[in-house]
Amino acid sequence: MRSLRLRLFATLIAATGIVWLAAVVWIYVGSRDEVEHVLDTRLQEAARMVASLASGFDSLPGGNAALTTVPLLGSYERQLSCQIWSLDGRMVAKSSGAPDQQLSTASSGFSDRTIDGEPWRVFTVEDAGHNLRVMVGDRVGLRERLVTDLIKGLMLPALLIAPLLGAAIWASVGQGLRPLRRMAQDLGAREPDDMRHVEADQAPTEVRPLAIALNGLLTKVEAARRHEREVTAFAAHELRTPLAGLKTQAQVALAADDPKVVRGALEQIVAAVDRSTRLVRQLLTIARLDADAVDAPLERVAVGPLLEEIVAGTPKHQGTSVTMDDSVRGLVLNTNAECLQLALRNLHENAVQHTRDGRILWSAGPSTISVEDEGPGIPSDELDKLGNRFFRGRLRSPIGSGLGLAIVKLAVAKIGAQVTISNREGRSGTRSELTFPA
Repeated sequence: MRSLRLRLFATLIAATGIVWLAAVVWIYVGSRDEVEHVLDTRLQEAARMVASLASGFDSLPGGNAALTTVPLLGSYERQLSCQIWSLDGRMVAKSSGAPDQQLSTASSGFSDRTIDGEPWRVFTVEDAGHNLRVMVGDRVGLRERLVTDLIKGLMLPALLIAPLLGAAIWASVGQGLRPLRRMAQDLGAREPDDMRHVEADQAPTEVRPLAIALNGLLTKVEAARRHEREVTAFAAHELRTPLAGLKTQAQVALAADDPKVVRGALEQIVAAVDRSTRLVRQLLTIARLDADAVDAPLERVAVGPLLEEIVAGTPKHQGTSVTMDDSVRGLVLNTNAECLQLALRNLHENAVQHTRDGRILWSAGPSTISVEDEGPGIPSDELDKLGNRFFRGRLRSPIGSGLGLAIVKLAVAKIGAQVTISNREGRSGTRSELTFPA
């Protein structure tokens, strides 16, 4: 059953039916006990009444006479049966509906007996002073019929009310689901680029978590679309410049006769290709990290060989040296190799771009990896903006794109690490530190 309305309707109808059936059983059991008590009390009163009347006569009929002289039995004549016996075993009198057999063999009190296949409930009163025993009884079947009629009287209105109750439940469920329909209609009527939040404050308590979760999803979708637009716009802008430069330098090389001019143009083409290649690679990396919402699997990673491969594959300026401390070479971390490689490579490329003549030092602690460069440093008012996509500070390098540190932040977030970037104390340059979970 895929319809929520039908499911709720069926659940409520079933629950109502179960409660109603339990109430009927409860009423039946309680009514039967109560009826038994009331009818037993009536038997006692009737028997004592007959005994009192019979003891007031000076003499009783000597044979099997009908008990027509007891007017108080008139209202019970059809339900109650009465017999008056002498203590020596003679039937003195009986009511018109009483059987010929003795109603009870008990000398006094309540007793149950079956006469001609029919069960009876009898109360006996013995009066030794007047030599008589009064027995008043009624058929058990009449009692059960009385309880059955009572239950039928309760069930008949229930059966008549059931359709009205079902209609009321169906309408109530529809009314309760109306906020969901309004939300669906609102979302269905929107344009594809309409990312406005749905109204969560006015929603019912049960619908509010859904509205809040939907608003969170809309926020994430809008952020993803904004990032996509930023990447597309920036890529178009950044790639237009090197592509135009490539064309210009190629035209210069084709038109020049001087070998030095041709060589210079070719070097510019190589630089433009390097810049475009790095930008495209970073854009693809950003897109892949954004799309991968699953945490990266962890493994044992030797940091030294990984970092040596990155250093060997990254061109650096003349006069720039790279030093790796022994603490890095022997470091082994429980992390993800791919994310760690992305973070280390972009940190190293960032340090190389900003260090023209100086040293780049890699070192490590028990759960940290740090790199220091001797570049110009970072203005203090720009430190809190580092890691924002496409942010390039005042001291940016010529081939930077503002994506390197953003990639570092995304990569370390996948493995539960943190990156901290600060200026070195007392000298120029920056220090970048990766802190991993212990």
